[in-house]
Amino acid sequence: MRIFLAGASGVIGQRLIPRLVKEGHVVGGMTRSAGKTELLARLGAEPILCDVFDQDALVKVVRDFAPDVILNELTDLPDEAEKIGDHVELNARIRTEGNQNLIEAARKSGSPKILAQTVAWQLQAGPGADAVAELERSVLAEGGVVLSYGQFYGPGTYYEQRIPAEPRVQIDHAADRTVELLDAPSGVVVITDQPA
Repeated sequence: MRIFLAGASGVIGQRLIPRLVKEGHVVGGMTRSAGKTELLARLGAEPILCDVFDQDALVKVVRDFAPDVILNELTDLPDEAEKIGDHVELNARIRTEGNQNLIEAARKSGSPKILAQTVAWQLQAGPGADAVAELERSVLAEGGVVLSYGQFYGPGTYYEQRIPAEPRVQIDHAADRTVELLDAPSGVVVITDQPA
């Protein structure tokens, strides 16, 4: 399949690319950072430089890539876990406006299947929780799959040295599980270390 991976340079995106390529898929790895295109190419993706908030440009790159699947792994989070609170509004925007732009691009590109990341734990009431609810509602309305991940731990995550509270998922297990779900029927799939 042709897979348009938004958020390709993120912690799970970087693990997904080699797995998807190994399975024989062609991956278009989208990033808004020109400095990350070389990394994406090294991992095996076709780098696509685009900002998800530029809807016209996004529609063009998605249409040009002609994906079978759009995999939305976008987040806007800081490098340090202590600063997550400063990014609530930014992350909420990428889950609402960014996700909606991907849905619009999909609609204008033959309506490929959409899979989108969200979280498996309850967020405090506010913009973050509202954004997760909106993302889930909009993806399901398109017949897509919501990937509800536990807290990532392992190399490159906020929890490299310790195990976070439940729900949690080891980052490589999360990537393996995501690849298995490309053909999943529409719905919410919880991806944690707990057996389903």
